[in-house]
Amino acid sequence: MSTYPLRTDRLSLSPLGASDLDAFVAYRRDPAIARWQSWDPTYSHADARRLLAGQPTGDLPAPGEWLQLAIHDAAATTLHGDVAVHTLADQPDTYELGVTLAPAAHGRGIATEAVGRVVDHLVGERGAHRLVGQCDARNEPVARLFRRLGFRHEGRNVDADFFKGEWTTLDTYALLDRERPAPVAAKISYRMFGQ
Repeated sequence: MSTYPLRTDRLSLSPLGASDLDAFVAYRRDPAIARWQSWDPTYSHADARRLLAGQPTGDLPAPGEWLQLAIHDAAATTLHGDVAVHTLADQPDTYELGVTLAPAAHGRGIATEAVGRVVDHLVGERGAHRLVGQCDARNEPVARLFRRLGFRHEGRNVDADFFKGEWTTLDTYALLDRERPAPVAAKISYRMFGQ
């Protein structure tokens, strides 16, 4: 039985598929989105097809690999963005998380709900020991997201990454399995939707 889709009240998360590519390319081409990511606004359908061809076939990526989980509405008709899961090669049971949202999905709690569900899956269902996330120190929405999900700010690497023609400062956030007192998605649902 497949792990996917992962579900919340509003969302369905599953590996990125061919039917997602037009919407996926559209938000990756947005300059405001690409600013913080490893791609630029020239991201193409060929780039997306290469990414899709490299997606792992198992429920989680092998060490050193990434898995893009598409964030859809519950009916799986609208692509809101994706959560990236990277299995670190040098540490067991350790995953790096990233998130990208289409502009229309910003400010609606979608990233918090989606990443929270992935946290619950990795820690509660897959036995993850440690989850990490990094972001440009200027990307305050992602920093707030990690803090909202209970990640602790572990450090700031000043001018540590020469990225897109400038030195950037990276913030690192992390969450250990023992620091997760209750499923994150349930707590978010209660706070955000009064359930």
